[in-house]
Amino acid sequence: MLKRAKVLIVDDDPLNRLVLEKTLQQDYDVFCVESGEKALTFLKTQSVDLLILDIVMPGIDGYEVLSKIKENTVTNMLPVIFISANSSHDDEAKGLELGAMDYITKPFSAAIVRARVRNQLLIKQKNDLLEMLASIDGLTEIPNRRYLDENLAREWRRCRRDQTPLSVLLMDVDHFKRFNDCYGHRAGDDCLKRIAHALVGACERGSDFVARYGGEEFAAVLPNTTATQAVAFANKLRHAVSNLGIPHTASLNSDHVTISIGIATTETGQVYAEQTLLEEADLGLYQAKDGGRDQVVSRLVNVSG
Repeated sequence: MLKRAKVLIVDDDPLNRLVLEKTLQQDYDVFCVESGEKALTFLKTQSVDLLILDIVMPGIDGYEVLSKIKENTVTNMLPVIFISANSSHDDEAKGLELGAMDYITKPFSAAIVRARVRNQLLIKQKNDLLEMLASIDGLTEIPNRRYLDENLAREWRRCRRDQTPLSVLLMDVDHFKRFNDCYGHRAGDDCLKRIAHALVGACERGSDFVARYGGEEFAAVLPNTTATQAVAFANKLRHAVSNLGIPHTASLNSDHVTISIGIATTETGQVYAEQTLLEEADLGLYQAKDGGRDQVVSRLVNVSG
């Protein structure tokens, strides 16, 4: 495994939890809770790679926990292994039909548990790798538009829930068509690669997210970032690109490559949809380009919805 996987064990029997934890803790980071309710609460704030889930528990049972996990877009791909004293084929079939990846009966063999956990984590690792490859822009090797949309939707839901600020930046390479016409498309591709790496390199916080939006446009999603902070960060990105010093004799505003940036910020998350932020950032970008390019225009968006 490239990273130490995280496994959550959900079982109301303290002895079962202890045995499973000792079985797996040498190879994985193991967390334990004693009820379905606590498992769902845990998953709201923590991410894990695999869930080992008892079926018969006080409160909500394992079947209901799995159903709620599958209904949630954040956790619906989480692999689940049922572990239960119910050994009938009907119980096993029900668990698999609900979306469990495997079913282990009690009393269980430690060797079997280790093998099945390892197999499921290897499958997840391969799926995660495929998902990552599908989310990376082939030219610039940074996240693509698909990944941007997913990230923005996730951060927008979080900022609405927590009523925290969220800023979105749209960036456009100034007079890029003239650059391609002057230097050729191969040079244009190299220019976009260098800009992408400069933008990503300027990000200091792990939560800051930069992606290729399409063509010569890039975007950034900045959680917990006010309008003032977003303007400062946007100017940092603008200077990072300018400092590359890529010649652009065909530009109408500079002798080197520059970018224009539009910003949209919601201070409390109260906007109709995440796409509203992209639309407002696009309006800001239009104003930045219309105002002479190589500049930043910020728009504050707080529309109750």
